[in-house]
Amino acid sequence: MRAIVVSESGGPEVLVPGERPDPVPGPGEVLIDVAASGVNFIDVYYRTGAYAQPLPYVPGVEGAGTVAAVGEGVGDVAVGDRVAWSNVQGSYAQKAVVPADKVVPVPDGVGLDDAAASLLQGMTAHYLTRSVHEVKPGDTVLVHAAAGGMGLLLTQVSKAAGARVIGTASTPEKKRTAREAGADEVLDYDGFADRVRELTGGEGVAVVYDGVGAPTFDGSLASLRRRGVLALYGAAGGKVPPFDPQRLNAAGSLFLTRPTLAHYTATREELLERAADVYGWIASGALELHIGKRYDLADAATAHADLEARRTTGKLLLVP
Repeated sequence: MRAIVVSESGGPEVLVPGERPDPVPGPGEVLIDVAASGVNFIDVYYRTGAYAQPLPYVPGVEGAGTVAAVGEGVGDVAVGDRVAWSNVQGSYAQKAVVPADKVVPVPDGVGLDDAAASLLQGMTAHYLTRSVHEVKPGDTVLVHAAAGGMGLLLTQVSKAAGARVIGTASTPEKKRTAREAGADEVLDYDGFADRVRELTGGEGVAVVYDGVGAPTFDGSLASLRRRGVLALYGAAGGKVPPFDPQRLNAAGSLFLTRPTLAHYTATREELLERAADVYGWIASGALELHIGKRYDLADAATAHADLEARRTTGKLLLVP
């Protein structure tokens, strides 16, 4: 099978296409013919070594496809089922072996491309807006990188919950994309905290969804209302340096969390519930996906370079 292999940590150039033996599912595992693989910033963290990962490995923690074989002891997944998965390495390939308890069914009405494009980020948007801070009617929320794959989903889910959404974006095109997704205001990054205060009558926002990290962290704190929540769910712009927790007190008894999807899908029941909600939103038309670009599997390095350079909007897919 064709696959991308990472043998050393580094830049996009370490994503090397090649041939690998077809994998075989073991007990409790399923073999999937991959239809599409999601490209996510967490893949960059693994590739660079920011997140530990034994070498060599086939990257990619999100994908969708059709079950080709099942291992011993698998009873609730069958050959021919359309499934998707996240938080398991190996999707940058034509075939992937995934633990059966990590796959979720893809319902009728949801294409496999959409399934791959939405699971990881869709469930992330779900737990951020339902569990980290439950967005309610009347809330004002700040979504950074509002034209990115995560930003577009957070904007739509927050608007559906009745919130006013303020986004940030770096170019006129990205601002238009964020507005089309429902953002009420879209700001430049420069001076965004002051503008947020102006737009909220000095009060600040209930929650900031920040996947950027170091460049936006101070402004995100400064944008919050009393007892507001900063959900720092990523660090695409760099890691946040250590800081004095007293700042949270002084700024209004703020809350800071650094969540991750794995902790919010830790049980099979929670995984299935969040995935079903996300795919239900897509099937009903309540959530509109924006697939920014599809790349051939061999062009994984280009996809990573484009993602890191912020040349993209929406979700990126690899197609084997």
